[in-house]
Amino acid sequence: MKQHGRSIWSFLRTILLPAAVLVILLCFFTALSQLEEGHRLEGKEQLETALRRAAVSCYAAEGIYPPSLSYLQEHYGLQIDEDRYLVFYEIQASNLMPEITVLEK
Repeated sequence: MKQHGRSIWSFLRTILLPAAVLVILLCFFTALSQLEEGHRLEGKEQLETALRRAAVSCYAAEGIYPPSLSYLQEHYGLQIDEDRYLVFYEIQASNLMPEITVLEK
């Protein structure tokens, strides 16, 4: 009878324990991946928000929207990680909000 109890314990230790560890590691790496994705999307959204706020600040201070993206960078201290993001800044008129699109590279 003791032998039967030991074989079950041995089975649990050799099969189920490594399987449980693998499941825990899989859950950990999945959570880490989702965290990185959330951080990446948040950075893009923060850049879009900063661009729009800087454009509105320029309009409030100068009466026109910024003529270019470089104007925002030079006069309003806006910094863009150009290795990570592509920014499209399209102007229709000086009194209309420019169309701002941020894409990740």
